[in-house]
Amino acid sequence: MIDLKKILIIEDDLSLAKELKELLDNAGYSSSIIKDFKNVLENIFNFLPDLILLDINIPYINGELILKELRKTSNIPVIMVTSRNNETDEVLSISYGADDYITKPYNPTILLLRINNILKRVNNSNNVIAYKDLIINMSKGIITKEGKDVILTKNEMIVFSYLLNNQNRIVSRDELMTELWNNSEYVNDNALTVNVSRLRTKLKDLGYENAIETRKKAGYILS
Repeated sequence: MIDLKKILIIEDDLSLAKELKELLDNAGYSSSIIKDFKNVLENIFNFLPDLILLDINIPYINGELILKELRKTSNIPVIMVTSRNNETDEVLSISYGADDYITKPYNPTILLLRINNILKRVNNSNNVIAYKDLIINMSKGIITKEGKDVILTKNEMIVFSYLLNNQNRIVSRDELMTELWNNSEYVNDNALTVNVSRLRTKLKDLGYENAIETRKKAGYILS
């Protein structure tokens, strides 16, 4: 069975959104259009796309603000789309974490090439790894077991990723704090405790209650 990459279109011009969907479907992707602009983030996490085409000018909330909120919990690739040739928009989009930026009217071939390049880069960055019988999608922040998906926040994924990379070794709290800081995430000591606790709860829901052990005055170890 071919695993089609899922692309989410967030565009309030319905005719343009339909054109995009046709272009993407014909190119071998599985695309979907968001029509409820009051709950965009909820729709994103329900669809769990591999990539998002996000228009800046959409109803209720600016696309750049959606991107900013999304980046607090997810690294899903995003291409910002705008009808304005505005350097400020481009700078803001990139600073908020956009993977690319394209201005309408765009060349369909160029858009497809940019999508392909981003997905290829993500696939080549070892974004999908395994832990026991769990599949971890690093770019989406999702752990999957037997068809069940559990979503991790950005900080939870940073902690889990570091523990995975240092499996069966005690990792100090200072190491985890440094790793979070290196990813531009400010957390205090209490926040780290909360993130580890939430990560444990999510792993417990997947059948791994004691995956992360606390070693007194030393740190944590993922077995």
